[in-house]
Amino acid sequence: MLQVSFLRQNRDLAKKKLAIKHFAQPDLVDTVIDLDDERKQLQASFDETQAKVNSASKEIGALMAKGDKEKAEATKISVGEWKKQLEPLKEKMAQVEIDLQNALVQFPNLPHDLVPLGKSPEENVLVREGGVLPKLPAGAEAHWDLIKKYNLVDFETGAKITGSGFPLYIGKGAKFQRALVQYFLDFNTAAGYTEYLPPFMVNAASAFATGQLPDKEGQMYHATEDDFYLIPTAEVPVTNIFRDVVLKEAELPLQMTAYSPCFRREAGSFGKEVRGLNRVHQFEKVEIIQIVHPNKSDEVLNEMVVHVEKLLVSLGLPYRILRLCGGDMGFASAITYDFEVYSAAQERWLEVSSVSNFESYQTYRMKCRFKDAAGKIQFAHSLNGSSLALPRIFAAIVENYQTESGIALPKALQSYFGAENLI
Repeated sequence: MLQVSFLRQNRDLAKKKLAIKHFAQPDLVDTVIDLDDERKQLQASFDETQAKVNSASKEIGALMAKGDKEKAEATKISVGEWKKQLEPLKEKMAQVEIDLQNALVQFPNLPHDLVPLGKSPEENVLVREGGVLPKLPAGAEAHWDLIKKYNLVDFETGAKITGSGFPLYIGKGAKFQRALVQYFLDFNTAAGYTEYLPPFMVNAASAFATGQLPDKEGQMYHATEDDFYLIPTAEVPVTNIFRDVVLKEAELPLQMTAYSPCFRREAGSFGKEVRGLNRVHQFEKVEIIQIVHPNKSDEVLNEMVVHVEKLLVSLGLPYRILRLCGGDMGFASAITYDFEVYSAAQERWLEVSSVSNFESYQTYRMKCRFKDAAGKIQFAHSLNGSSLALPRIFAAIVENYQTESGIALPKALQSYFGAENLI
């Protein structure tokens, strides 16, 4: 969440940066500053009136001690009038504070200086690409045909059990999912990340802290009776471990990784873009999260990008890295790099990871702070990335590693799966 002090000191800059994200209400910056002015004026009036009450109350005692009852009674009348003014002032201040907070939560995070202009994915900037496009055998098939052919994933039964977009993994398909999860977690912990296994539902305070509420409530599954939300990613519960916590500077950076199922109501479009595992409502993902010193977050972002890149290289998948333009970025992100792998059978790129720096947007919402060497309390910065999301990795490996006689496996996964070939 943006801070009033920043908006007040950088009114024009804030509007300029909000325009990069195509925020539709730039005048809301002026509204916030006006509300803050009103809040300060009301607070000053309240404090001034309360001071009169306190001073006069002491004076009454002194007058009574002197025997000047007439003046004491007159002062009591004045005190009563002033007290009548306090309650309306308090109510007005409370309402203005609510209006101010409601306005502030509508702002997305401001984009980093490196974020390119643009409205759509076509305007994202290619940073680099790597890997070699595979040469598929004659008659190569897309993953939705392969997983049905080899009985790896059953969408029809999943739909019967729950609904469309809830796949049922079977036999080697389920084992392959487990192998991917274990490999990703081991890859992350070997790089210094501490593993967590978080709750898969969160309360509204946690969803607000990481920016899912009030922006994405329509995309989350909501258990209304308990007011819990099924998580869209492990980022939400893991980042909230440090909500309302004051850390020591020496504890930074905090590096965390977690596996979780992810639940998203988004429907997407029709056609091959959402066919098979390309887009589902429940999927598995391994996440990396860091809480860092503000001076280090740009450097850490680059390190996390390199980390995910190495993971994709180890899988032998052709990939590319994109820096997202302002119009294609998430609500809470200051800068995001997307990773896409090439699906040879579909002849298209599939997004498999987003690595983002949220700077202080999340940590301000969740009051995650640290005390520096001088004893000053500062807000930390938070970052997260997919390392990796499983459905499209599953799809890309099945498609890119298909042979005339089955499906091979990347060398890095063979020991985890217990065989050189999936099929």
